[in-house]
Amino acid sequence: MIKPPLAVWSREIASGDTLDGLLAEAGLTGPDRAETSLAISAEYDLRRLRPGHVLTVEMSANGSPRRVALDVDEGVRVEATFGDTLSTRVVSPEPEIVVLAGTTRIESSIFAALEDSGIPSRFAVDLAQMLGGTVDFRRDLGGGETLRLLWREARVEGDTIGQPKIAFASLDLGDALYEVVWPEDGTGRATMYLNGEVVRVFAEPVKGARLSSVFGRRKHPIYGNVRMHTGVDFAAPRGTSVRATAPGRIAFIGRRGGYGRVVEIAHGTETMTRYAHLSAVPDGLAEGQRVTAGDTIGRVGATGTATGPNLHYEVRVEGRPTDPLSDERLSEAVEGEAQGNAGLDRLAEARARLEDALASDLASNTSERL
Repeated sequence: MIKPPLAVWSREIASGDTLDGLLAEAGLTGPDRAETSLAISAEYDLRRLRPGHVLTVEMSANGSPRRVALDVDEGVRVEATFGDTLSTRVVSPEPEIVVLAGTTRIESSIFAALEDSGIPSRFAVDLAQMLGGTVDFRRDLGGGETLRLLWREARVEGDTIGQPKIAFASLDLGDALYEVVWPEDGTGRATMYLNGEVVRVFAEPVKGARLSSVFGRRKHPIYGNVRMHTGVDFAAPRGTSVRATAPGRIAFIGRRGGYGRVVEIAHGTETMTRYAHLSAVPDGLAEGQRVTAGDTIGRVGATGTATGPNLHYEVRVEGRPTDPLSDERLSEAVEGEAQGNAGLDRLAEARARLEDALASDLASNTSERL
């Protein structure tokens, strides 16, 4: 049996377009447009439509719709198929993970060096987060330092989706070699090495988030006056997992004024971490409960005094706030497992993967020139 030919209409969504308007442009009747919009909206919030999304409509020979597909972010497609009943499904492609590497020379700043070399400049934030409390970027970087990076990108049909993720960084200052290994196990726990030895471990409280405000005096974003910012802020979507940065015991769950909903963890008798502005706390999490680095202890929110969803992360030693990105006492709580052969094995593996990726890239470029 020969199937009748299909007429295919497709267009990229432009500013001001609506789904109903596009379906009308494709030739669908009012009832078909209403039914299609209802079916697609059950799987995708139509308020999130934006320029760059693509709508495709397949029509049968008699002018009735056969399939409507909406291509949205990161290769995801929402499909409505007409038949005896209208069915909808979401197709999420399995991305290909590509490992990339690059080398750059720092002349003015890390950000500029990355940008000039075509390496994702957002990695400057990751490097500042790990190295900022140890390396003085203004004094120690005089120009000519070598920075080598290894990172991963997810791709669908050759297009990069999501944000690239840094895996390894090597900063050679001449008299000191700083190396950082980021894990792939989802804990966000990164380890920094100096000349091959572990010097610091930092478990990110929000994996992959943007550091939006650092420790120290600043102009308050709400009150407008200059006051001490006792922690660091990580901007992230509401509901993003918040993880414990070191093993300890839950000391407090509740609300604290402008902090909003908070969780506080005691790490020994002197050190405490505070996670503020939370939207929620996991069911079953209770005061007195022990947690380890990487355990989920809350969700990003905007409770208390906050301009938007973010995590305020604070470290207090003997009751006094300290810079979470430079304080060494907290990292001691998680360094034990990074010491010894396991930590050195991770460093050796990261170095080998960097060299392999750089060699592969060099071979590819050489082949292209030939």
